[in-house]
Amino acid sequence: MKALVLTAPGKIELVDVPKPVLSEGKALVRLLSVTLNRRDQWIIEGKYPHIRFGAILGSDGCGIVEEVHDEVHQPWVGQEVVINPNVNWGPNPEVQSDKYTILGMPENGTFAEYIAVPVDRLQHKPSHLDHRQAAALPLGGLTSYRALFRKGGLRAGQNVLISGFGGGVAQLAFQFALAAGANVYVNTSSETKLQKAIKLGAKGGYNYKLENTFKDLWKTKGGFDLILDSAGGEQVNAFIKILKPSGKLVFYGASAGLPKSIDLYRMFWRQLSLIGSTMGNDEEFVQMLQFVSKHKIRPQIDSIRPFSKIISAFNDIGATNRVGKIVLEM
Repeated sequence: MKALVLTAPGKIELVDVPKPVLSEGKALVRLLSVTLNRRDQWIIEGKYPHIRFGAILGSDGCGIVEEVHDEVHQPWVGQEVVINPNVNWGPNPEVQSDKYTILGMPENGTFAEYIAVPVDRLQHKPSHLDHRQAAALPLGGLTSYRALFRKGGLRAGQNVLISGFGGGVAQLAFQFALAAGANVYVNTSSETKLQKAIKLGAKGGYNYKLENTFKDLWKTKGGFDLILDSAGGEQVNAFIKILKPSGKLVFYGASAGLPKSIDLYRMFWRQLSLIGSTMGNDEEFVQMLQFVSKHKIRPQIDSIRPFSKIISAFNDIGATNRVGKIVLEM
């Protein structure tokens, strides 16, 4: 079967590898669609722990169960499924175990024609989604769901700012927050993405590459109850300034690095919370899919390409005007 393998530092190849052989408790899934994540790019660049050369990349996928090892799991055969990318979350719902990893490194992931996974990693595809849309859900959907609801405590009527609209996690967080009845605003790097967000239901937003919009948005809208961010860096203190008293800044990444300092004075006086969040537990994965089904949420798709073009697709993962996921179809 064809699979995308990390063969050396900075090098990926689409190669022929053996089809997985099932062991106890596992199911064989024929992938229909997979999607790219920034995590995949960071692994290729060597910016991720536990890198194993020869591993198949990929955390997101939707497919059909073709075979199971154990007779008790036979009802799964023929079912369209999405795969929970958590590996060894552990017993504590509040934090992952020290053995936790994510599908696609170091364990073989979804960028292949077939994958063998434990049956408890399978969940039925939401019925209102096609396999392309469903493939866009697992990693980004789980991350945004936990950040918004468990960590952020999002409630209807709150003002929420989604930073970096256009990326996989951010666009799902945007849709989840809208469905929950929040007043949703965005920041983004282009006018095209800003107008897209407003068309989809944003109350407003700003292009962070332009001057004064940050300050103007704060004055006009009265501040935010919750801000979601994946970049970190110097904008952390700007976010702290536009939080309402008792507001929360939840961050699930630090792609812009660390701030030189943090405005602790403002934080303690205004009772603010700075909260880290990573992925989500298995129960939250189920809850996320139920939420998507209840509200008929459809992930934004940037483009759909053949799996044979997956290597060249990485050239566009950082495209300025991209909104939503890049899908590779088998």
